[in-house]
Order: sequence, then structure tokens, then C-alpha cells
Amino acid sequence: MIDLANSATDFANPAVPASTGAPMALIDALRHTFGLRFKLGRLMREQHGREPSAIDMTMPDGVVFAHTTEEVAEVVRLCALHRVAVTAFGVFSSLKRHVLGHAGGISIDLSEMDEVLTINAQDLTATVQAGVTRSQLNADVKDTGLFFPIDPGSKASLGGMAATRAGGTSAVRYGTMRENVLALTVVTAEGKIIRTARRAKKSSAGYDLTRIFVGSEGTLGIITEVTVRLYPRPEAIATAVCTFADARNAVDTVIQTIQTGVPLARAEFMDALALRAVNLHTETSYQERPTLFLEFHGTAAGVVEQAEIVRDIAREHGGDDYDWADQPEDRSRLWSARHTAFNACELLRPGWRTFTTDACVPLSRLAQCIEETIEDTRRSSLLCPLFGHVGDGHLLCILIADPDNPLEMAEAERLNQRMISRAMRMEGTCTAEHGIGGHKVVLLTEEFDANALQLMRQLKRAWDPLNILNPGKVIGVQD
Repeated sequence: MIDLANSATDFANPAVPASTGAPMALIDALRHTFGLRFKLGRLMREQHGREPSAIDMTMPDGVVFAHTTEEVAEVVRLCALHRVAVTAFGVFSSLKRHVLGHAGGISIDLSEMDEVLTINAQDLTATVQAGVTRSQLNADVKDTGLFFPIDPGSKASLGGMAATRAGGTSAVRYGTMRENVLALTVVTAEGKIIRTARRAKKSSAGYDLTRIFVGSEGTLGIITEVTVRLYPRPEAIATAVCTFADARNAVDTVIQTIQTGVPLARAEFMDALALRAVNLHTETSYQERPTLFLEFHGTAAGVVEQAEIVRDIAREHGGDDYDWADQPEDRSRLWSARHTAFNACELLRPGWRTFTTDACVPLSRLAQCIEETIEDTRRSSLLCPLFGHVGDGHLLCILIADPDNPLEMAEAERLNQRMISRAMRMEGTCTAEHGIGGHKVVLLTEEFDANALQLMRQLKRAWDPLNILNPGKVIGVQD
């Protein structure tokens, strides 16, 4: 193994990987070690070089399907030896260019690292390999009466969810991956294997390495195992749907509900255009008005009480058509609009591209942020349905544009920038759960001051001096 700390000074420009094409010595070493699990075919490299929302492609020079932490470490050691970039790849659900190679390099596909290693029901924890999906984990723990609640709305892997600090519809009650990851196994830029913490519920020992790696998007280390919190499966679940004249009344209903102490499990918002897309897609007849989708967890009597309290609060804010249900088939019916919304919005303009952007503001500013964003997008030539995880101040916008039309692409980016700037003015953040990736790097300069950015760069340089781990993402180190 080479000494990365010393060899970093050999570069004329250490901020950029020295190789944009894998040398034959590295190719031969990976072939020898991984055999048929090392792929060089163009189709495989294309699959690992494009995300669902991306219009361009950045193909890796090769793809390795790893099965163990030790194999990931071996790939990283070889890439460090040859100074070639390495990017971790999960299950293809990323939206912000997290997993696209910046300069070719090697893609490590973790999807076959899909073993649930341990389930500790008494401790309410589980440890899994990075490629295990949230749905797979929930299937494995079902018989214990426990579940893993973080739901980003896709078949995401736990490793990818930890790397991007994912949240989702249930974050209002259960938090995001930041709150639900107890420990990680990580491969560093040197190819060393570390464990960031033990399984104890709390600890004040040393620096909190777990929190640093959660959300680092593979730029500081590659997550190979994750220990997460589990929760008792609720005795009863109730779902409610209610429409409003405007977004402000919908948001104010959620704020008052939270202030009242009702423990909302989910609080989702959809605007009129999003409901129109659902009606066109599913041949339903939902009212095309600002709408809340709510969920309550608890005892059978508790969820009924919660639903009735929120019904009264919604009425105070002009909510009507309040419908709630506690039977599984009825709950599925009420949630169907929200569950099908993204695919429905894609079909508003068949063949065009959908770009999803997100921001988060203090809850007290959310209604204003949503209203101004809706007004802004309605003046645009593009169709831009808007959603919100309104229980925690989070809004998402889908920008639909023709990728072959430069004017529409520029308009989509303008709307994205305006939405983010609006959130910043309201003391918000440029991303709540989608991460920075390669798309929002420049926006960090608006969110953090120069000293904070410099500290991030110093951390990146110290932990990855050759800049081989997912270069070009999260924080630029060229300065």
C-alpha cells in the first residue's frame, strides 16, 4: 500500500485525479482479483454513468461488483496505487449525480452486498450490508414486530440512504438517516476499514465519525455496512386526506397540528397541478386543489382521536372533503394519489425530462415559500408540479423540460436557482434530503460562509489527499 499522505505532494494538481482512463496495470489487477465480476462492456459502463434525471452521461472506465467490505477495500487500494478515481454505486435511485464518475475511474457496485447481517430485536437495531434495501430490511424484521420507518419514496439501499442523509415522508415523526444510523463500517481513501461506533444507544467517546460520514456522499469514505434503529410496528395506522383553497391554509393546518402535540407520522402536500397529473395518469377524479395527505400511528383509539383532532383543525383553516380511514385497503385508496404522483408527473409531457429539486425552510416560512414558488413556476412556460414534506418544512418541485431545447433547459435551471435562493433568504437550506452531488456544489457558497467551506475542504483533503473518492461532488477542492 502506498503512503497517500506523502504521495499527494507528487501531483502537479492534487485536486484532480491524475488519470481519466484506467491504466492497463489497474485493469489487469482488477481482472485477476474479481474475474467476471469486473465489467468493461460499454452497456454496463453506460448503466453506471447515467442517472434517471441526468441528461448527460459520464461513463466509468470499469465496474466492479463487490461482495464484501474487504473487496471494496482492495479496489480502493488498487485505485489509490494507480491514482484513479473510485465511485460507489447503489441501486440507481440517486437524483443529484452522486454516483456518476467525475473523471471516469472505477465504479464499485454495492448492489450485491445485500445481506442482513444481524437483527437485534431486544436492542431495536439491525446491521446490514450497504446494498440491502429498506423494503428488504422491513421484510426481514416483519416477524419481530419491528420496522424501519425511513421512506425516501424509492427502492433505495441503506448504504445509499446513509451516504446521502436521506429522509422522506416519515421524517416528521422518525427523523432522517442522520438520526437513525447508529454505526457504520467504512472503507477510507487509503483502503483501510474502520468501524465508526458501537451499538450502544448513546456514547460521548471521541469524535462522532458516524455523523460525519452520514451525508458525505462517498467523498470521505465508502460505506459498506450500516447499523440502524428499528421501531415497534404501530398497533394501528390511520390516513386522512383534506383539500384547501390555498397552500397557506394547508401548511397552517400542519403547523397547528404539531403545536397541539398530535404526533403526525406523515404530512404530505400536493399542489393542484400535481393532482391534475394524478387524475390524468390514473383516471381518478381527485379535486385539483392544494391537498394534504396525513398519517397517524398509535393505538386503535389513539389514531381515531388524532384524526378527529386534525379534522377540527383543518376545518378551522377552511379544509373540506376531509376523509380518513384506518383499514389497510381504505388507507391505500387515500394514499394512492401521493404514491403515484412522481410517475404521473413524468407523463404530463411524455418523452421530456423531469428534474427534481428540493429545499427546506423553517416551518414558519414554509407557506410563504410554497406560495412564491407556485407563483413563480406558474408564470413560466414549463410545467412544474410542487410537493412538500410539510411536517418538517421541506418542499420539492419537479421541473419538466425538453432536453433538446436549450431555452427550456435554461428556464428549468433559472427556476431551480430562484427556488433555492428563496429558501436561503428564509434561513433555509439548498437541499433537505437529495444531497449536493455534482449539481448543487456551487450552492454551498450561498449556504455556508467562507470559513465553513474552507473547513470542509480541509477535511476532504486530509481524509482523501489524492481526491480519488467521488471527486467533484459536495465540495470543490481546487481552491
